[in-house]
Amino acid sequence: MNKKFLITGAIFGLLAVIIGAFGTHGLKPLLDEAARESFETGVKYQTYHALLFLILGGSQIALKHYKKAIYLLLLLGVIFFSGSIYLLATNALTSIDFKVIALITPLGGTLLIIAWILLLVNFLKFQSKKQ
Repeated sequence: MNKKFLITGAIFGLLAVIIGAFGTHGLKPLLDEAARESFETGVKYQTYHALLFLILGGSQIALKHYKKAIYLLLLLGVIFFSGSIYLLATNALTSIDFKVIALITPLGGTLLIIAWILLLVNFLKFQSKKQ
C-alpha cells in the first residue's frame, strides 16, 4: 500500500463530493446550463482520478520507476484540469476574469494523459511472479 496515493485519493474524493454538492445546490440558480455542465465535468474528472489514486495506493502493483512521476502528473493534472474548469465555469460570478487561465485546462488534461501513458508503460513492463 502507498499511503501518499491513498491520502491524496481520499482528499480528492472528499473535495469532489463537497464541490459537486456545492455546484449542484449552491450554484444551480446562478449558472447557466453550459457553465453547470462544464463544472460537472471538472467534478467527474476529479472523482475518476481520486478513484485511480485509491486503486494505485491500495494495490500491490509495482509502480517502480514511474511512481513519483505518475503521482506528480496526476496531482498537477487534476489541480490544473478540474481547478481551472471550476474557475472558468464560475467566471460570471466574480469580478476576476478567469479566462486568462483557459490554457491551464488543456495543460492539465495533457498531464493526465501522460500519467495514464506512464501507467500503461509500467503495466507493460511489469513482470509477474511465475508460480
